[in-house]
Amino acid sequence: MEEILTKTLSRSEVAVEQTWDLTDLFKTVADWKAELEAIQKDVQTVVQYKGHFTSNAKTLLACLQARDALRERVTRVITYASLNQSADGTNPENQTNSALADSLISFVNASIAFINSEILEMQEETILQYMQQEPELKEFQKTLMDLFETKPHRLSPEAEEVLAAFGEILDAPYMIYQRSKTSDMKFSSFKTRDGVEHLLTFNSFASYEDAVNPELRRKAYAAFVDTLNQYKNTYAATQATEVKKQVIEAKLRNYQSVTDMLLAEQQVTKEMYENQLDTILTELAPHMRRLANLKKRVLGLDKFYFCDLKAPLDPGFEPKVTYAEASKLVLESVQVMGPEYVSIIEQGLTNRWVDRADNIGKRSGAFCSSPYGAHPYIMMTWNGSMRNTFTLAHELGHAAHFTLAGRNQRISNTRPSRYFVEAPSTMNERLLSEHILSQSNNERMRRWVILQSLGTYYHNFVTHILEGELQRRIYDLADKGTPITAKILCEQKLDLLEKFWGDAVEIDEGAGLTWMRQPHYYMGLYPYTYSAGLTASTAAAQKIFAEGQPAVERWLSALKAGGTLKPLELMQLAGVDLSTKKPIQEAVAYVGALVDELEKSFYN
Repeated sequence: MEEILTKTLSRSEVAVEQTWDLTDLFKTVADWKAELEAIQKDVQTVVQYKGHFTSNAKTLLACLQARDALRERVTRVITYASLNQSADGTNPENQTNSALADSLISFVNASIAFINSEILEMQEETILQYMQQEPELKEFQKTLMDLFETKPHRLSPEAEEVLAAFGEILDAPYMIYQRSKTSDMKFSSFKTRDGVEHLLTFNSFASYEDAVNPELRRKAYAAFVDTLNQYKNTYAATQATEVKKQVIEAKLRNYQSVTDMLLAEQQVTKEMYENQLDTILTELAPHMRRLANLKKRVLGLDKFYFCDLKAPLDPGFEPKVTYAEASKLVLESVQVMGPEYVSIIEQGLTNRWVDRADNIGKRSGAFCSSPYGAHPYIMMTWNGSMRNTFTLAHELGHAAHFTLAGRNQRISNTRPSRYFVEAPSTMNERLLSEHILSQSNNERMRRWVILQSLGTYYHNFVTHILEGELQRRIYDLADKGTPITAKILCEQKLDLLEKFWGDAVEIDEGAGLTWMRQPHYYMGLYPYTYSAGLTASTAAAQKIFAEGQPAVERWLSALKAGGTLKPLELMQLAGVDLSTKKPIQEAVAYVGALVDELEKSFYN
């Protein structure tokens, strides 16, 4: 039977064990406010170095260490505000505190912007000499060398400070989008032929997408799209502002295009970027069309619509799982990674790192926030499905990654390029798949696990690659001076969906509004990196299954390295070479093999 949503709880009605424990960051809101005010005064611990810190190695080191210490405190403050806002965007206090945190980060960034500007006035040779004099400076080597790579694109020190001061304003498009989605957007309920009324929220729509009953799926989709349609012009204007901001900055910084600027930030070449998009879009599409056609035949549908893409292929076999059972499965699946890794996962599962409730005002989707010096926090919505177990494993992969990086690196060196970020999370999903298969000889269970694996590849290789392709098109249009409107966004989205799915899927006008669902468009070139991470984890997992401990050690070394290496080098440390298309093509071929096995399971 379909689960019927009868009431969406307010945050205060949610059981505390289903929520994360933010007292690990600050015991009370009063403590948080006190720290926010203290930081505004303590920014002087860094500002005191302005104008003279590059004169000798000792002072340079002291300044960089002071900046790191300040950043750690700021990170905790903004994380606390952000997590509260994500948990309940309708709460006025959360909205106010989120705005205060945004103001703080803009103030701090403007206050310490002088550091990079003054360092760039130095000679690289001087920096290297300083490192010989003060060995601790070597911990900042990549940070400093990365900075020098940006030199041709830096503005004057005064201009950089002004831009930093406007940080809160420049980040407004993302804030407006999130605030609208969590606080203002309301969806109408809808009725099915049996007379049952179904409530709908941004978060609950995901559970309707994979409903067994086609009527339930399609009516939920119609109600969802109807509300999106009412906001499309506002959201398009918000997204257009974000794009225009990036176009202007790219020109100011003398980049050839927005894409060049955003890839430079990731330390990714255009060839690496285009390899991901082009290879997956062209080589994966035939496999995905086969999957769509298989679903249409097996489910006995006359027409296969866009809203049917996530319909369960074997609806009679949907293992339900409690959070406790899911936690046990995830913990067992990562044993191969060794005791330190397992201990991190166990803490995450038992010490309220995970917020899994569904309540009014909660942000949609799932994420892991990892404030340096504190434990990570995971947001998701738990509805008792095995797919939730894979989401949990995914986010715990992020948590383990940043915990290991934080233990082994300074805050300056913790975060790797976004190009690598989704590799640890999708590795956990792969380990979970293999573990479940090893526990059962049931052919139907094997088919089910293949479907879950395909769900992961669909999410990263289809959903996010299509987002990435939309970004590529929109940035290209914006660079040429084309105004970005709702009409342009919908037309481009519809066109790329039709090209990818061909005649296997009926693409309706509502599918063109899919760009409204994700916040990724406000995060630079983020969507395509999901596929890069999954490509890396697919290749590395194969090596772990084949080689065992040596491959595990390489993988853990890459996680502990944090941001000390460029993404290509980091993946090579993990045993994966993405300087060519080969790993991407092998990952796509692996997806094709999963579809092959699925077809055989239904027709043999």
